[in-house]
Amino acid sequence: WHSSSHSLSLQRSSPMASFLFDSARSSLCSAAPVREGVRSVPPSFAAGSGAFAAAPVSGLGRKTFAASVVENVSRSRVSPFFAPSAGEKVYDAMYYLKAALAGGICCSITHGGLTPVDVVKTRMQLDPAKYPSMIGGFGKIAGEEGAAALLTGLGPTAFGYFVQGWFKFGGVEFFKIQFVNALGEEKAWDNRNNIYLASAAGAEVIADVFLCPLEATRIRLVSNPSYANGMMAAMGKMAAEEGVVGAFYSGFFPILCKQVPYTMAKFAVQGAAAEQIYKSMGTEPTKCSGSTNITVSLGSGVIAGVAAAIISHPADTLLSKINKAGAGGDGGMLSRLSNIAAETGFVKLCTQGLGARCVMIGTLTAGQFAIFDSVLGAVGASKYHFHKPEGK
Repeated sequence: WHSSSHSLSLQRSSPMASFLFDSARSSLCSAAPVREGVRSVPPSFAAGSGAFAAAPVSGLGRKTFAASVVENVSRSRVSPFFAPSAGEKVYDAMYYLKAALAGGICCSITHGGLTPVDVVKTRMQLDPAKYPSMIGGFGKIAGEEGAAALLTGLGPTAFGYFVQGWFKFGGVEFFKIQFVNALGEEKAWDNRNNIYLASAAGAEVIADVFLCPLEATRIRLVSNPSYANGMMAAMGKMAAEEGVVGAFYSGFFPILCKQVPYTMAKFAVQGAAAEQIYKSMGTEPTKCSGSTNITVSLGSGVIAGVAAAIISHPADTLLSKINKAGAGGDGGMLSRLSNIAAETGFVKLCTQGLGARCVMIGTLTAGQFAIFDSVLGAVGASKYHFHKPEGK
């Protein structure tokens, strides 16, 4: 298992084979209190690091991204989940699990914490005549229904976005690193924006399959607080009245139209903004302290959040309206969407509630990236950053 020609042939065959091979080895070795393992990491992390020693691998091209390294990690009295992954620079199955957990936590906290803003934003989209402004909306809802009404939908919001964040952030890290393994470090650097876009799109589609039913439930409760007493009661009532597909997936197309562009912009813009911030500072993430990296994540997250909010807002308005009972008539999903768009008008689709959403998404996105990095550090992992090859 340690340095056989069989392991080298697996690493040559494909990045996915290497990933599966390394994961299998990790599982077999994890029971030992002290283990020695071979894993794939970026050469930029392997070279010059006290935690790693790049193993010579004859016959592999100079641009091959995966490098064989040897690590010795003490596992005595430390939970395998919270143990650092070999100097925090190994990207294996455990890293993806940690990234997924960090993603679930950061999305659940930020979306749950901004539930009052989301309630006002949704009411502004559904009934702009009654709720013409953000500040006025807060006062009107609290005055007429009580302050607790601003927390309507907190349950499905927190749970739904934990699930979505799990698949979104974990998926982005997985797809991103697999692209880098497949392309090699130099090509990956040259195409890093396209990798961000493709990774975000793939992860978001998977995440939305799980998010859509909970988002439909949240919007139903926000638009009609007396509909049911809690998330589970609302889901059961919706399924009984409209069927599973009608109740929970009538908004699947608009949620894809909203979330996929939003997530693509969110990760691509945040990556580009962070890169420019580090460049202006004359440094790079691997040379900065954890607090500096979190500060950069906050700043770049605000920029990314506002850009993503503007891009995805028309679909967000459609999603809010189609999940309101009776909206768009009694036809199929596309027919209802067409009717809603015609009734609302393009300008209002793009602008109703946009200010509130920019505030919400800008704050939310900044918080997500900061919490994501913090949780990763807390569980002994380090986010993968694209590395500029020497001489470029």
